[in-house]
Amino acid sequence: MTGLVGWPAAIPSPSTGVWQLGPIPVRAYALAIILGIVVAVVIADRRWVARGGTKGTIADVALWAVPAGIVGARLYHVFTDWSTYFGPDGLGLVAALKIWQGGLGIWGAVAGGMLGAWYGARRYGLLLPPLADAVAPALAVAQAIGRLGNWANQELFGGPSSVPWAVQIDPAFRPAGYEQFSTFAPTFLYESLWCLLVAGLVVLADRRWRLGHGRAFALYVALYCLGRLLIEMVRIDEATRVFGLRVNIFTSILIGLAGVVYFVVVGRRHPGRETTVYRPGREPKAEVEAGADEASDGADEASDGAAAAPDKTAKSVQDPGGG
Repeated sequence: MTGLVGWPAAIPSPSTGVWQLGPIPVRAYALAIILGIVVAVVIADRRWVARGGTKGTIADVALWAVPAGIVGARLYHVFTDWSTYFGPDGLGLVAALKIWQGGLGIWGAVAGGMLGAWYGARRYGLLLPPLADAVAPALAVAQAIGRLGNWANQELFGGPSSVPWAVQIDPAFRPAGYEQFSTFAPTFLYESLWCLLVAGLVVLADRRWRLGHGRAFALYVALYCLGRLLIEMVRIDEATRVFGLRVNIFTSILIGLAGVVYFVVVGRRHPGRETTVYRPGREPKAEVEAGADEASDGADEASDGAAAAPDKTAKSVQDPGGG
């Protein structure tokens, strides 16, 4: 199907989201998540070093944060879609464990990831707020990349749409009641683009106001929630509802407001950035030695000054008229 001047009338979905590498299935969804994680680690590591941290530390923390984030993401998805797996005619426990078929809740990923990051920060002697600030825009970029996996799985789209950038959905993936439509609003694409915008805004704000004490992370949370709130209102996939609204609408509002409150309150109490990204007594050896050298240099200068003082006094006594 083509539109004007040869442009496609809709974005085609991949013919498959799984490729067989011998007996091993290679899934586009997993590849998108892995690529997002790798890119996020690279971006966060550069920001961490710029804040005074040691290169490679982000990868060390990621070894704890990433698995915890994936577990948290799946738990959140299953909990908020409980009836899909454990309700009447539910898919069952085995289906709830099939993470490769999609279903990762970002709120669970952030919560689980922060728990893992907290443990990693304590293990390596880091302060969590500057760590979160370094990671904030990197998380948004990872989310943007990860949403490509939803495109491959033909999931998380909105209502029927005829705009040129609508996405074609195969009959097998169309929700009940929408079988007669072939193109839908690509909400996964909207979220991906929004996440890239959020990452850019956080970086710009961080450079302009030197955000610290977790404020860059809070800004990321607030901005992402704003976009997610609007996107949730367009999506038509099955979801748990509260008072007739998708549960993620309430989650976006509550967490977004929490991010705004944190940003404002902490900004008043702690403007600017931290003076160190390490816990007291846990600075890297090189920094401790550099501090000791500076103290030694200061002591030497004081000693030299004290030694020079008698000479000046003696000269003044010998030559009282000296100018």
